[in-house]
Amino acid sequence: MTEEEPEPIRRRPGGRAARVRQAVLAATMEVLTEEGIARLSIAGVAARAGVNETTVYRRWGSREKLVLDAMLAGSDEGIPVPDTGAVRTDLAAFAHALAEYLATPTGRSVARAASLSSDDPDLAEAWQTFWQSRLDQAGAIVSRAVERGELPADTDAALALELLCSPLQTRSLLGHHPIEPDLPERLTDLVLDGLRGRN
Repeated sequence: MTEEEPEPIRRRPGGRAARVRQAVLAATMEVLTEEGIARLSIAGVAARAGVNETTVYRRWGSREKLVLDAMLAGSDEGIPVPDTGAVRTDLAAFAHALAEYLATPTGRSVARAASLSSDDPDLAEAWQTFWQSRLDQAGAIVSRAVERGELPADTDAALALELLCSPLQTRSLLGHHPIEPDLPERLTDLVLDGLRGRN
């Protein structure tokens, strides 16, 4: 690895590296929540985290990779992928976690940032990587359901999750009232009825 190449993103380092990573990612989410992606800079994040700017560049390499890592870490923690043993309870729990996350300032900021189109190819790639990573992780819910015989073998996991999550994201970003407490359950039943109704 040359001096010009950034270190690859490491998701779970230990010791001092873990503390630095945690401080920088927390600072990134704070700036993203308070000021939005347009005003987020590595210099500002480094100052808020109490680390040297070169440390951030050396570890992440670019603002886009830093934001991507922060968003992935935050959504991993805020929207865990459940494994209850049944597809309905898995999907409902996932939808409830998403609704709760979107009700927070951080969740709304992440959703707004990730939904923005961008002429910057690096930023556009970061958003695509974020969404694909989340779909891949949550896709395990559908894969397990297919293995248990709860869903057809040709179920499109990405489409099923988009049908479940999109109304929640729309309510959060475009709606003018909170997400109803029973909406995750209602969406879960609608999605499952649609997936199973094809047989």
